[in-house]
Amino acid sequence: MLKILVVEDEPDVRAVIETYLQAESFESVGVGTIGEMYNALEDQSFEGIILDLMLPDGDAIDEIPALRVRTRKSFLLILTAKRSDREKIYGLEIGADDYLTKPFHPRELIARVKAILRRKGIFQNRELSHGSLRLLLDARKGEIDGQKIDLSYKEFALLEMMMEHPGKVFTRAELLDGVWPNGESSDRIVDVYMNLIRKKIGKDMLVTVRGIGYRLSHE
Repeated sequence: MLKILVVEDEPDVRAVIETYLQAESFESVGVGTIGEMYNALEDQSFEGIILDLMLPDGDAIDEIPALRVRTRKSFLLILTAKRSDREKIYGLEIGADDYLTKPFHPRELIARVKAILRRKGIFQNRELSHGSLRLLLDARKGEIDGQKIDLSYKEFALLEMMMEHPGKVFTRAELLDGVWPNGESSDRIVDVYMNLIRKKIGKDMLVTVRGIGYRLSHE
């Protein structure tokens, strides 16, 4: 399990980030200050660091060069309430892998984390399987019975979300929140995409739970 250090001084924000990371099968450790961050780094190793720049004991942007020396293999995603392009560019130039400006949707943060991990090759060859269905996460490809299936970005994202939690019944609201995080769509679009997916993977692979939503069939 990949472990990520969350450095964020607002407890509610930190808790939300950790909840979403854990729902995606990441292990997380949360701290609220620069000092606590360095203590955590003394005791444990992390595949990634999510770093809020404005912390009670200083501006964490000043810590990025030292972090890059100390955690060369870890990714670094910075969070900033500032909208200064200069600050964002400077953060990237001195070692950050990506940034998000507050406020942000937690699903966008998760998508950024996964994208960084794929770029660094940490997700290379990672795959999900359910019966005869297989998703190659790094290549963003799907197969069923060893045969390639063409999946759109949204179709792939929906299947990835469900295959990561194969025993779960997903409500339409949960699927919308996971794949259309900006509220740009409705329950109806979920049904449309599920019908499209059924045509590609077989109608028996995807089960409609009346009055609730969808789940994968039992293997």
